[in-house]
Amino acid sequence: MVPVGRHSRRIAARAILPAVLATVMAACFQSAMAQTAPDKGERLYLRCRTCHEVAAGKPNKVGPNLNGFWGKPAGHVEGFKYSPALRESGVVWDEKTLDVWLTHPTSLIKGTTMAFIGLPDKADRDALIAYLRRATN
Repeated sequence: MVPVGRHSRRIAARAILPAVLATVMAACFQSAMAQTAPDKGERLYLRCRTCHEVAAGKPNKVGPNLNGFWGKPAGHVEGFKYSPALRESGVVWDEKTLDVWLTHPTSLIKGTTMAFIGLPDKADRDALIAYLRRATN
């Protein structure tokens, strides 16, 4: 006959081991999913790509190709017809100007023709700005 103490420990070990394995497997799955999930900024850019390209050599769409725009003055892309307000704004694209622009374009440049209502969430804007910086330089 098995003493009660030893029998209880075996039962507890049998109950704990599957729970520990399930927890470890769930953590590994979540880690793998986080590594393969698209970057948040890249996912947000999907809204922009209808009108904008980011790859070098791609044509302008409804909006200009954004490749190489970082640190450049607004209205610099050859062959794109900008609004006079944007072309003459004197804005240079960086984190600060993009944050204001992505919040609501007309709050930065009155008279722009960009048809975008903006991203109200600061974390979304930050993620999109980080993606654009990586993707367009």
